[in-house]
Amino acid sequence: MDTQTPPPHVLVFPVPLQGHINAVIKLAELLAVAGFKITFLNSDHNHERLVKFTDIAAHFGRYPGFELRTITDGLPQEHPRSGDWFLGMFEDATEMKVKQSLRDMLVNITPPVDCIVGDGFLGFVLDVAKELGIPIVYYRTSSPCSFWAYYSIPDIIQAGELPIKGSEDMDRLITTVPGMETYLRCRDLPSCCRVTDVEDPIIRLVAKQTLKSPQADALVLNTAEELDGPILSQIRTKCPNVYAIGPISAQLNTRLKAKHGESYHPFLNSLWEVDKKCISWLDQQPNRSVIYVSFGSITSMSREQLVELWSGLLNSKMKFLFVVRPNSVIGKDVEAEDVVRELHEKTKDQGYIVDWAPQEEVLNHPAVGGFLTHSGWNSTLESIVAGVPMICWPYFADQQVNSRVVTEVWKIGLDMKDVCDRKVVEKMVKDVMVDRKEEFSNSAAEMAKVTNQCVNVGGSSYTNLDRLIEDIRVMSMKTPPKILV
Repeated sequence: MDTQTPPPHVLVFPVPLQGHINAVIKLAELLAVAGFKITFLNSDHNHERLVKFTDIAAHFGRYPGFELRTITDGLPQEHPRSGDWFLGMFEDATEMKVKQSLRDMLVNITPPVDCIVGDGFLGFVLDVAKELGIPIVYYRTSSPCSFWAYYSIPDIIQAGELPIKGSEDMDRLITTVPGMETYLRCRDLPSCCRVTDVEDPIIRLVAKQTLKSPQADALVLNTAEELDGPILSQIRTKCPNVYAIGPISAQLNTRLKAKHGESYHPFLNSLWEVDKKCISWLDQQPNRSVIYVSFGSITSMSREQLVELWSGLLNSKMKFLFVVRPNSVIGKDVEAEDVVRELHEKTKDQGYIVDWAPQEEVLNHPAVGGFLTHSGWNSTLESIVAGVPMICWPYFADQQVNSRVVTEVWKIGLDMKDVCDRKVVEKMVKDVMVDRKEEFSNSAAEMAKVTNQCVNVGGSSYTNLDRLIEDIRVMSMKTPPKILV
């Protein structure tokens, strides 16, 4: 008689945004490589986009028991889902709709779910897990520094350091985020802190979701001990069971190479169509001669901002690869299309403009010497792994914190937050690509070396992932979940 214990069944559920999906689906694949049965739960809307632009079904079909399921994001199909649209998910009626759909699925799924890996910003997932008695691991996809700043918001308010008192107050140091007292200014706090009323629903929402974290059975962070050790020590005072397993992309590459050799192809989990012709263009450029420019999947900019950025790039005389995502320019569609078309025409001799690029491949291309980025956490880590210095132009959320850490703690780039001026763009591009090139290249290369060692066998992140896998097995062997009707 076969008495072999079946593998744990883990439900993995991200916030329905490109950056969150990117990080969470990589963890789902790592757990699948470990032999777990995985149900990856995505929003209907984003699943349709992944099916349209990727080979998601074929890619994950290689893992027995890997199932793709969908759930409503609570919003109507015609909703534009641009800018900070996802905050609408947390309106009471919408959240209840998603929460009930999740609960119904968990009650009826076969075999039952043994453990949930939930995005750490979805507090209602924790509520459902606790109700049904299912162990839950929180995966917070933002940086540890931003997580810690979010967690400290009530203390910052209580100390009277919020609200910010106008533009003249932006460079005041914040003293009530332990471990960050020497470099965190008002302007470096998460963007939700830039409100005039500390009772603002957005700042309260962010703090509420983050303060739930200690209730989870464990907290996974996409970083390495060597990158964020001092802040991880602070976080562990509130959440003792923390697994630093990142950078997640590098960790996945290491594990897949060990399993499949060099022949495997990573999954491009993109919600937009990737233009790979830009790689052929990069192939024609000298080493470290191109500045890559991309502001992620959410950033919106005005026509004026786009023109300032583009003009600064042109004036720098450096070659550039510029990602201008569809619908990322604010204004009437026709006007936005006209300005992008005009930039395409005027850029031909010096740069290359695409709708969307295969970012990890671009950053690891020998022609790329710098990255003008929105400082999203995935992009920041991908740049670190590739050893590419950054110019940071943060848009919102955790990006303000990340850009400060890049420049003041790790010293692998420049911070351009709260400025969009062609002269500043030109100077910073020249600094990173020419005038201070050796300084930034050396510091970025050293950080890349240390970070990549973390995900190799015996490294801190490699060991932490093994520990997480084993602990999920142990969690899954405990009392079966309660099925409430």
